[in-house]
Amino acid sequence: QLSEDVERVSENPADEREGEMEVHEDASSVILPDGELGTTTPSLRFSKTCLKNVFSVILLFMYLLLMAVAVFLVYQTISDFREKLKHPVMSVTYKEVSLYDAPGIAFYPGKARLLSCKHHYYDHILPLKNPGQPGDIECTTQRINYTDPFTNQTMKYALVVQGPRDVKKKELVFLQFHLNETDQDFSAIDYLLFSSFQEFINSPEKPKFMKDCESSYSSWKFSGGFRTWVKMSLVKTKEEDGSETVEFKQETSVVNYIDQRTKPRSDQLFFVVFEWKDPFIQTVQDIITANPWNMIALLCGIFLALFKAADFAKLSVKWMIKIRKRHLKRSHQVMNHIS
Repeated sequence: QLSEDVERVSENPADEREGEMEVHEDASSVILPDGELGTTTPSLRFSKTCLKNVFSVILLFMYLLLMAVAVFLVYQTISDFREKLKHPVMSVTYKEVSLYDAPGIAFYPGKARLLSCKHHYYDHILPLKNPGQPGDIECTTQRINYTDPFTNQTMKYALVVQGPRDVKKKELVFLQFHLNETDQDFSAIDYLLFSSFQEFINSPEKPKFMKDCESSYSSWKFSGGFRTWVKMSLVKTKEEDGSETVEFKQETSVVNYIDQRTKPRSDQLFFVVFEWKDPFIQTVQDIITANPWNMIALLCGIFLALFKAADFAKLSVKWMIKIRKRHLKRSHQVMNHIS
């Protein structure tokens, strides 16, 4: 409405001049009493106009301040969005299962020989009847030779055993190895864990499968003369390209084996137990917390506020100019009347 009034005034300057002439004539024909001339009415009008101008200036500065805050919010929002894109948050979820996919346990015994292998349940391992003597091998095993993936010259011999599956029954696999003689000061057997024994069995190229596993997974050791407990937990990691990698985390505890054989022996006995730590599969993936739609909505609201503030500031300036013109016109009329 203010802008329309300003346009109307600019379009009809002649009407304003005629109105001013009529006002001059009327003012010249009216005789004001002494004491009312230029005292009460002009001062009241001037004080009201001054207050309006001060109030308009205060509003204008307030909206300029709000515009500055809105611009800062836009800059801060864009900066936070770019920072969140560069630094995604790691998300960890746990999935409970009753049965695991049986892992593969690849042993590298060297000169050692597998004496016995058996699946036990509820953590109940019977005492050994004939330690150091061949026993029952009730595990699913596979022997394989392949070239070392790091040298491509050395042949490696691996004994692959199917690991435990039933976590509810606390299934475990107990193995016993025997080494008659060794040329090293410390005797140990290397082993490697990979995610699926069934994938190894179904693989058409088992040597290549084992080479890939040795390149991807870490290897560990267990020593002779001890019983080593290995508690496994499975960690799946989802990559940015959608692929999934699997690795094992393990906790080991070692207890001394008391050799109760009658005659002193120079050979070494190895005992190792593999079991699952808990029924939870840990899944790790990176999540970008920055939501582009939230940022777009916030920016739209900020820009809308900016445009509204700019429009109000423009109207406030026009209104101040109009009030100033009216004040000057009235002052001019009073001066003409006085003269």
